[in-house]
Amino acid sequence: MFLITLLFFIILVKSIVYIDFSVLTYRMKPNFFDEMPARAKEFLNYQSVIKNRSFATVQQYCFDLRLFFKFLRCKELGLDEKEIAEDNPQLIISGFTDDDYDEITLGDAYEFLSYCLQDRNNKEKARARKVSSLRSFFKYLKMNGIIQDNPMVNLDSPKLKKSLPKYLTVEQSKKLLSVIDGTNRERDYCIITLLLNCGMRLSELVSLDYNKICFTDDAAYIVITGKGNKERTVYLNHACISAVNAYMRVRAKDGVIDKNALFLSNRMTRISPKTVQHLVEVYLDKAGLGNMGFSVHKLRHTAATLMYQTGKVDVLALKEILGHENLNTTQIYTHLLDEQLKKAVEANPLADIDADNNGKK
Repeated sequence: MFLITLLFFIILVKSIVYIDFSVLTYRMKPNFFDEMPARAKEFLNYQSVIKNRSFATVQQYCFDLRLFFKFLRCKELGLDEKEIAEDNPQLIISGFTDDDYDEITLGDAYEFLSYCLQDRNNKEKARARKVSSLRSFFKYLKMNGIIQDNPMVNLDSPKLKKSLPKYLTVEQSKKLLSVIDGTNRERDYCIITLLLNCGMRLSELVSLDYNKICFTDDAAYIVITGKGNKERTVYLNHACISAVNAYMRVRAKDGVIDKNALFLSNRMTRISPKTVQHLVEVYLDKAGLGNMGFSVHKLRHTAATLMYQTGKVDVLALKEILGHENLNTTQIYTHLLDEQLKKAVEANPLADIDADNNGKK
């Protein structure tokens, strides 16, 4: 009986892996997943099925590793590195073996990062992402006994420039809301209101189901599915409740294709990220805020910044609202306040007086 149960479990796991492979193959760019080495496919599948990474994250791993393998193959064949960008058919990477991985060195990784900087003009953030992909892949190889030593343990990541997030002021936010109109006014107003008040990501907004909005006697809240399919609860304020109610009164009921979707497109399907990006850009232009670096993601920054600075929300509470895995990610909003305090002191009219000149500027 035990052997039968064990055999059934193995078959079940294999079927899950196979299904996930087919999903990744279908959604990846043509041939990108198919041309990957067997161990890389296993790694991508592991990240998707076991680690529960989002498709976007798995896709980034695939792109980064594919480029790395092509770079190594280019070196091996003595070809010009420009051949990588031109997808030279000689650069076949599916044949990488376990012995090949054992021969990869830390120096190969740094040469690859140099190529990404010099030939592909990758900025610090793009190169840091590639470092993360390499670290994760070789950690997986070491964990599974495929390589004896992990050459990427000491792989350093490029130092990232610390930049404060750009956000709308309270006045700009109100102006943005005031210009929303048209046949989809209630829907668009609700979308932008939730972005400005709840600080959700674009992917989280478009994936909202209407049955995830809950009303009780003393509160209303929304269940958001974030990165890694982790759910979090965000409570709705009066502005959000009002906007949701106004939209639900006019939301289509007949002919809806994606019946669970909260926000619908004109085709009665779940609204797409591109549609949301477009409508936000249109209203930013109407509000006189176009070409100022604002975007959907900047509305998330706006929500976080206003909650922390004006609402005096505790940074730990803000971390939970935003769905950050690491507190360091949330700390950037505390730096915003520090910067404003610094500027306030520097704005003092006595700030330029020099002690060595007896109080004279």
